[in-house]
Amino acid sequence: MAADISPDDQQLDGKVAIVTGAGAAEGGIGNGRAASILLARAGASIMAVDRDLDRAAETVAMIEAEGGVAFAHEADMTVEADCEAMVAKAMATFGRVDALDNNVGIGSSGTVVDETVDNWERVMRVNVQTMFLAAKYAVPAMIASGGGGAIVNVSSISALRPRGLTAYSASKGAVISLTRAMAIDHAPDGIRANCIAPGPVYTPMVYSRGMSEAARAQRRGASPLGIEGSGWDIGNAAVFLLSARARYITGQTLVVDGGITVSGPARDPNA
Repeated sequence: MAADISPDDQQLDGKVAIVTGAGAAEGGIGNGRAASILLARAGASIMAVDRDLDRAAETVAMIEAEGGVAFAHEADMTVEADCEAMVAKAMATFGRVDALDNNVGIGSSGTVVDETVDNWERVMRVNVQTMFLAAKYAVPAMIASGGGGAIVNVSSISALRPRGLTAYSASKGAVISLTRAMAIDHAPDGIRANCIAPGPVYTPMVYSRGMSEAARAQRRGASPLGIEGSGWDIGNAAVFLLSARARYITGQTLVVDGGITVSGPARDPNA
């Protein structure tokens, strides 16, 4: 009989997690920052990685203010040398890597007719290649650490329900396929790989571009629950998938969207 999993097994004491896209604009809470803070609360030591070192350092300050352990690292995740150096720095600092949470991504809109080749390549490079490169160097480090590991890649419900964001939807679909392939390839190494597909979440990436209250209300109304998501919702999902609570879960996509992808037109109660 398999051993039971106790609540304490969600804790990540002694584990080391690399979180990419760990910064956030305007002091807010994005997916990567939330995951960094929540993983640290669960006991993990955090390497907070961002292209903007000041934003990563702000995340570290939030973690340290709660007594957690973290350090900031600057990297452009589209650059292979930066990804290799990132993992090497984590190994040199902590001596191991146990978890990787990939959050880097950008948006895009338009059809295949509207889209330019340059922007298509940029979206694929940022949304897919960054996750490939991070895992390319993190997986060997996890194997060398001797305890298996876990990877979470952040996709989007746009991969499951396209809505006029063709390049973005295609890239996020590729993230799901990449994750499933990694789950099979590295299961013999004791490494799990899963995806999170967020719905509309109110994060600095959204509101820093400007969003009217009417648009925000419309997003809330799209959920059958009538609420909006936040970076904390995505971060909590990441902690679960990276913890021993999810030890029997790999190659899966966890949709975190308030029920949007399963909702249909409003029902007429008199029909």
